Formats: sequence, C-alpha cells, structure tokens
Amino acid sequence: MASSRKLVKLVFMVPLLAMLFMSGTLEAAGANNDDTADGTNHLHSPRANGSAAAPRGRSLASPSSQSVFSVDRYGARGDGSHDDTQALARAWKAACASPRPAVVLVPDSRHYLLKLVTLQGPCKSSVTLTVKGTLVASPNRADWSDKDRRHWIVFRSVNKLTVNGGGAIDGNGEKWWPHSCKINKALPCKEAPTALSFHYCTNLRVEDLKIVNSQQIHMSVEDCTNVLLARLSITAPGTSPNTDDIHITRSKDVRVTNCKIKTGDDCMSIENGTHNLHVSKVVCGPGHGISIGSLGDDNSRAEVSGITIDSVQLYDTTNGARIKTYQGGSGYAKDITFQNMVMYDVKNPIIIDQNYCDKAKPCEAQGSAVEVSNVVFKNIRGTTTTKDAIKMNCSKNVPCQDITLQNINLKMQHGKGNTQSTCQNAKWRKSGTVLPQPCTDKS
Repeated sequence: MASSRKLVKLVFMVPLLAMLFMSGTLEAAGANNDDTADGTNHLHSPRANGSAAAPRGRSLASPSSQSVFSVDRYGARGDGSHDDTQALARAWKAACASPRPAVVLVPDSRHYLLKLVTLQGPCKSSVTLTVKGTLVASPNRADWSDKDRRHWIVFRSVNKLTVNGGGAIDGNGEKWWPHSCKINKALPCKEAPTALSFHYCTNLRVEDLKIVNSQQIHMSVEDCTNVLLARLSITAPGTSPNTDDIHITRSKDVRVTNCKIKTGDDCMSIENGTHNLHVSKVVCGPGHGISIGSLGDDNSRAEVSGITIDSVQLYDTTNGARIKTYQGGSGYAKDITFQNMVMYDVKNPIIIDQNYCDKAKPCEAQGSAVEVSNVVFKNIRGTTTTKDAIKMNCSKNVPCQDITLQNINLKMQHGKGNTQSTCQNAKWRKSGTVLPQPCTDKS
C-alpha cells in the first residue's frame, strides 16, 4: 500500500518538475536577450523553415539571430548640430567585427550630423545599415579638405551589405551649389562630395531610402558586383549642378528598379566598365535623362556591354535615351537596349553622340572613337520640345553599327508641327512604325 502511494506521488511530481525546469530555462534565455554591455541588442529571427518567429528567449535548433548596434549607444546625439561622425564609425566597427549578422541602427525622428566617413570592410558577417532617421552632411564646406572633396559617406570592400530603413540621406547641397563653376562661370571648377559611395562591394542591396540634395552625385557604385538598387527616392532642384542620381562604373550584374528621380543632371550615368545592367520601372525628371557615358574622355579606353533600360518614364528632361562618347577614345559600347519608354516633353528623346564635348575649350577633332554597336531603341513614344526627336551623330572613322529603331512614335509638344531625325555616319534599320521617319536628313 505504501509503495502504491509513493507511485501516485511520483506520477504527479514528474509534470510539476518538468514545468519548473522549462520556466527556469525560459527565464535564463530571456535574460540573455537583453542589451549587452557592448551596446548590442540580439534580436532573434524567424525559424529557418519559414514558420512564425520563435517566442522571445527560446533557443531552437537553428538559433539564427542578429546583433543590433544603435549609433546612440556609441555616443551619437542625433540633434542635427553635434558631430556624430565618430559615433557612426564606432558602431560600424563593432558591427563589422560581429561574428553573426549585424545591424547598425540610425534611430527614427532624429538628425545625425556627419562629416566625411568611410565604413570599411571586410566584415566577419553580413552588415545592414538601417537608416530610420536622417543622416545630414555638415553644412561647413571647410570640413572637407582638398585631399578628398569627392566623398561624404563611403562603404568600401564589404560583402553582403544592405542599406535600408526608409529614412533620409541629406547632402546639404545648397551650401555647395553656389560655388560650382556651372553656376558661377568665374569660379574654378572643383569637385564636390558624392553623398553615398560604394567601392569594391559584393552582394550589395540599397533599398527604401530617400536621398536628397547631394553636394554633387547622389549615389556612386564603383567596382561592385551583384548589386540591387530598389525603391529609392532621389531628389534635388532641377537647377542643382552635377547632381547625377545613380552613377555606375566598373561594376557588373546590377539591377535598378522602382526608383523615382528628380535632380539637375543625369538620372543615371552608366560609365566605363559597366556590364550586365538591368534598369526597370524608373521615373525620371527633371534632369538630363538616362545616359550611357560619357565614354572615352581624355583618349581613354571604355568598355560597356549588356545594358537594358526597360519601362522608364521621363518628364521634362534634357535627354531621353542617350549614348555619349568623346572623340579620341577607344573600346566599345555594345549590346544596349532602350525599350518600353514614355517621354513627356523631352528635349532630345533619342540621341547618340560620338562627338560629345563638355570642356571649357572646344574639343579637337580626332580620328579614333569608342565603337557603338548593336543598339536597340524599341517601343518608345511621347512628346518632344524640339524637332530633332532622333539624333545620331556618329564618327566618320568609327561609324555606329547595327542600330535598330522599332515602334517609335515621337511627336512635337502640343502638336506644334512635325518631328524629324538626323543621322551622320550611322548604319541603322527600322522595324514597325517609326515616327519620325529615321534619318530624313543625312547631312
């Protein structure tokens, strides 16, 4: 009988002990999830099988997690007047050294004043800079020395970098633009900072950001591979000088999609060394349109290939689909497609210019040129403010080859007269209806 009572007690005690053990385990795990002394906060991510996120504090077989490094914990004030450059640099350094995926957090509803800063890799794991507030450039131009006036926020040699968050990057460009030689012809031409620069980055994602009023170029992607730029809003006044939006050079496997761009220069400038670029669903204007080039400057060699510009709208831009090269250059720009584009009151809707010159003195005539070939302009319609809706000004020694015009319909703004095309040294063919009729003037 006594043994029976002991058995009954044991049966009731086992579940109770199990519950107490689980409770203690959860409390201990929860304590480990608090902010740590180094300024990080460890946030557990959803389980690898795609089901709902694990309850806070539970340790599962696949404990994937991120470490969060808020710039505030590294001394940032976020009041828009105190210098937060070193706070961001310290948060980045800690995140870059993290053995697991890390997030550098710029909190919401605050302004963080920054001077020139370089966020260097390689890092031990992937890093995300989540900008929820605003990063604003110092209004003092003296904070940039002549040794490096070209940069503001630089990311270098980082693999698996993401920059996102829905916040803003404010270049304070209105402090720089009046000092541009393009605004004041009496001033010497000097470089000004690019707001965001990415150098030697792989597996790069930049998405859901507002970039405004850059000192000069808004974003530059240089020597990068496997890049996604998505859902960006890039804005500056139409009169702001040299404020190119997205500048791409010596980079490959790049996608740009769902971006809205309004500035004073090229919506996109696609430069030497760009290969396998796909641009889609971009709205551009005001600005100078989408440009491949300029290429071949100062007798240099340029190589550009595999470019697709698809489903783009342009409003009140100087140019639409443009390729521009200097005389004296060498190399090639080939396998290029501009398609499914709508243009509203664009000055030069379709233009190839192998005699481009943007120098203080006139450019000298030279025999060599960057070869332009296998270019398709397809399904392009809209209105132009000038009669010359199609311009192909190509080199006498290196003519443009294999230019296809397919389903083009470009009319004068408000129906004021007929549009026309001009061609020099271009070998073209047409498909479908092309208005204006290509190359009515072959002078």
